Amino acid sequence: MPYRIRPDRPLLDEVQTVARRELEKAIEALEARPEGLHAAIHAARKKFKRLRNLYRLIATGDKAFRRQENVRLRDAGRSLSRIRDATALIETVEHLSDHALTDEEAETLDATRAVLALRRDEIAAEEKDLEAKVEAVVSECRAAIGALDALSLPSKPRLASRLIAKGWRKGLENAHEALETCKGESHGEAFHDLRKAAQAYWMNLSLLRDLWPSAFVAKRNEAKRLVDLLGHEHDLTVLTTLLDHEPETFGDGEGQSFLLAIIIRRQQDLRREALDLADQVFADPAKHEAGIVETLWMRAAT
Repeated sequence: MPYRIRPDRPLLDEVQTVARRELEKAIEALEARPEGLHAAIHAARKKFKRLRNLYRLIATGDKAFRRQENVRLRDAGRSLSRIRDATALIETVEHLSDHALTDEEAETLDATRAVLALRRDEIAAEEKDLEAKVEAVVSECRAAIGALDALSLPSKPRLASRLIAKGWRKGLENAHEALETCKGESHGEAFHDLRKAAQAYWMNLSLLRDLWPSAFVAKRNEAKRLVDLLGHEHDLTVLTTLLDHEPETFGDGEGQSFLLAIIIRRQQDLRREALDLADQVFADPAKHEAGIVETLWMRAAT
């Protein structure tokens, strides 16, 4: 079952089916671990993000359910985040290495990758309770599957279309607000908000791709490119924060300054490219686009 809800079927059945399947995939990843424990954790956390987005889209249909399950999935993901976040920093430096301009920059980044790999290994050695955390998350996933029986959503197509359109509009309004903030203030938190809004839009385009397959595929591709750009930008913000909080990890002051200059240059490039693309991705007014989604849903449902 793909990450998709179909308008010609009861909304409650579709949401429950998709959610149950995502939770089952998370459990399977954490228990089977075909590519190792850390890859399994990464896979499970991606499922949790998909679920939280799905519940956000239909939030006004059952606010109590959304609040309860959002907290459950948020906490489950956070409990497994430490080693994954340490690994992501190494991937961030690898991204920077692809954009090194000189041999000296490449050598600095190679050294940075090496110290971050040591840091990740130390964190992994310290997490002696990781298996217990994984077991607890699997239990939470099973509880989340059980909780789906209590979900309540409208059955009539007209009410379902309005519910979906409302969630769609809210997501786009968040995106427009974050985009304007980025243009005015250009701080890391604003770009992080824009990234989350872009991720939500990309996932919603996947969820509802049956409404208008050709148009939504093109939009989804653009949104995914924006998510990737903003993801790299956010990773660099996280790396900068670590550099501020743990400067001893990165050698002497001269080395730290050189690394920071590389980060800032790449981050500025990413921000410029992301803002240009975001203007295209979020070009349409939220109310207008939500109205189209509502109309398409009703047409497909009837």
